Amino acid sequence: MAEGVLSPPRAGRELVDEYFIENRTRLLDIAAFLDRLDRAGDGEATSDFRVRAFREALAVLCDGDFPRVDRIQMIFSDPITEPLPALDQKSARGAYDRWKGVTD
Repeated sequence: MAEGVLSPPRAGRELVDEYFIENRTRLLDIAAFLDRLDRAGDGEATSDFRVRAFREALAVLCDGDFPRVDRIQMIFSDPITEPLPALDQKSARGAYDRWKGVTD
């Protein structure tokens, strides 16, 4: 196939056959993560902005609206486009804290 030419989309059954087990495993990993959080019984962990964003992303997965990947990426992304006056932290945290300074 020529460079830059996309291959035709695969049939749904082909996608299921190839990717089901891999994604089933991912779901089990997510379930185990959530179970560990629940067992910890730590309100601080469940109110952590990353866990809140994670749960919001799970809701997007279940709502059936397309495209999910763009919407989930935006949940974790920093919407600020202006440069910061200084580096705010040394390492990435995996999600933007949209709830910073907001109380429930």
